[in-house]
Amino acid sequence: MGQNRKIYTAEFKSKVAMEAIRGDETINSIAKKYEIHPKQISIWKTELIEGAKDIFDRKRGKKPASEEPDREELLKTIGQLNVESDFLKNKSGLLR
Repeated sequence: MGQNRKIYTAEFKSKVAMEAIRGDETINSIAKKYEIHPKQISIWKTELIEGAKDIFDRKRGKKPASEEPDREELLKTIGQLNVESDFLKNKSGLLR
């Protein structure tokens, strides 16, 4: 039968990867301590280093452009809501 794969949390992976980056211990000693293959620690270390670049690529407090709502679409939605609101007010007799 095959072995069940262990699933590690992101917190655990980052902790182990940070230990590897610090360099106070060798990757092999970290691997023995946590009972993980050294190659896996190297992979997590690389992922952490490569992912760290994204933090500095973005401007502080600003979402990436893909997450910002399109101004034109927002204006269109506002106009549509105003028309619907006026229609409903006319139907209910609130506007005269």
